[in-house]
Amino acid sequence: MDRCVVLVDAGYLLGAAASLLAGEPNRPRITVDHAALIQALRERAEADTGCTLLRIYWFDGAPDRVPQPEHRRLRVMPRVTVRLGALTRSDGRWAQKGVDAAMHAELTELARNRACADIVLVTGDGDLLPGLMSAKEHGVAVHLWAVQAADGDYNQSEDLVAEADERRVLDRAWITRSVRLREPLSADGVPQTATRPDIAAILSAPLPDTPPAPDRPDGRPDTPKNGTAHHAAPREEDEQEREQSSTGRGVPTPKDLAALGRPAPAPSGGSAAAGATLRWSSDRGWVERGPGESPETASLPVLAQMTTAEQRWADREEDITAVSGDPFEVGQVYARRWAERLNAPARLHQLSAEYPRIPHRIDGELLRYAARFGLLAHKDDQIDEQDRYAIRAGFWREIDTRAKTAREHTGS
Repeated sequence: MDRCVVLVDAGYLLGAAASLLAGEPNRPRITVDHAALIQALRERAEADTGCTLLRIYWFDGAPDRVPQPEHRRLRVMPRVTVRLGALTRSDGRWAQKGVDAAMHAELTELARNRACADIVLVTGDGDLLPGLMSAKEHGVAVHLWAVQAADGDYNQSEDLVAEADERRVLDRAWITRSVRLREPLSADGVPQTATRPDIAAILSAPLPDTPPAPDRPDGRPDTPKNGTAHHAAPREEDEQEREQSSTGRGVPTPKDLAALGRPAPAPSGGSAAAGATLRWSSDRGWVERGPGESPETASLPVLAQMTTAEQRWADREEDITAVSGDPFEVGQVYARRWAERLNAPARLHQLSAEYPRIPHRIDGELLRYAARFGLLAHKDDQIDEQDRYAIRAGFWREIDTRAKTAREHTGS
């Protein structure tokens, strides 16, 4: 029976990691490589106990106990079992319900059935003290692991610490192998990163192949006569100007984008419809674009229309095992699948020319896809505004890259 079991209170582990790295126990402030974290837990447990790992139990909360993307990824990993409690909102704060009780029940059941010789507890909650004492009485050695506290003090119950047979602190060096801070936000609320495009620039900057419009007497920029614009890959000489154009401005609102002067042709073939608004998700629901989309644009297929049953299954597998759920990455993944299955460069260029407005049928499907990654969680069933910008920015970056590649292959 030389086996060990690890019981992980994910709320404690990741909340304490966020406190250590970000200064506050806010899990959205960190990103986690769950595969690397599970492997590190396994290696450390086997080294500390001298036993072969039987299983890692991952205890966490989820709204209505519905598995979130991270839970779906974890539960298909070898030797990992996910147990979910409820996540409820009270007085504007989220709290786990039932997680401690589930850990207590699992701890005592494993000890009573002599399923293992050693149990590793990664928690700080004193409510598990009776379960810990019961496990010891059944002859199980209990190891208590703590995450290094940001202030150097205890972040665990002192009674729990006193009763444990063995204790270990997971320090910053160990934590940062699999947990890191999200990119910091600038004063404009835009992620500061060298590897991702500036969201405000993607959505609001003048398009690279559109010549600067002369100022009108009233001081406002003029609009193209045909009311259209074409989106091309960013040119190197435009990058500095683009960055300067977005300096000092926050992420643009739908109204700002509508004011860029890119009205679509009127369906009747007459003059362009001015003042078109975007179809946009907000706390007021959907804001309609109004007259604007041409029949050709409206006829662009959504991803579901181009996806076979086999592809749908493969997509779900990829979502569970490979897609992190980062908003920017989600937009890229959706755009990649859409472009690959469309397999029509002319229609890809047609979509690219709609920048920065995603046709509303595609945009709606994109946001519904993003919602599957837990981006609705903790946000009152709304996708956070900054996340929406990041989703669309990822979408456009992927479309832009593929449209550029298609142009190079065709020599146009």
